[in-house]
Amino acid sequence: MTPIPLLTPDEPLLLIVDQQAGLAFGVGSGDRQLLVGNTVALAKTARAFNLPIVVSTSASKVYSGPLMPMIRSVIPDVPVIERRNMNAWEDDGVRNAVAKTGRRKLVVSGLLTEACVSFPVLSALADGYEVFVVADTCGGITAESHALALRRMEKAGATMTSWLQLLLELQRDWTRKETYDGARAIVEAHAGGYGIGLAYARDMIHPG
Repeated sequence: MTPIPLLTPDEPLLLIVDQQAGLAFGVGSGDRQLLVGNTVALAKTARAFNLPIVVSTSASKVYSGPLMPMIRSVIPDVPVIERRNMNAWEDDGVRNAVAKTGRRKLVVSGLLTEACVSFPVLSALADGYEVFVVADTCGGITAESHALALRRMEKAGATMTSWLQLLLELQRDWTRKETYDGARAIVEAHAGGYGIGLAYARDMIHPG
């Protein structure tokens, strides 16, 4: 198998699909609060590295609600594309917004993994996009169905990743000053023990 090159900030765009409270209620594959926190970290990462962001929601007026406020607060200026079908790739607005970025590497986050994540991922792969699924920002109805959906996408050619791996992949060198402060702040706020360690090291080297 040919190795997949590491991503650089000028290559991917972020597609956020159906990160809405009404759908989060149905997530049974993991901790919902952690899932939202991971998605916030992902959105911050996209901002820190100037990735284009496309956001879509569905049934926001009748069941699912708007894009979750914690996520919206990070990307208040990004238009939200409302659609009717489960597969965002079958929505002209979403597909055109992705195409307008000119980027062919797609980073995907969303709910629910079994449908509104996996359907556009499979369709984008079929259209020749390289797709990365940020698995720890996706949630399924059950742990088993979530895992099966991830396996199906991976078998079709998608690459599984996490928000932290993506951030570190885009940064890669802590001497890259233009993104250092933003990347480090995200790690400290959202990366658990690793973030605590970075903050500790900073305070030890530069006390006070």
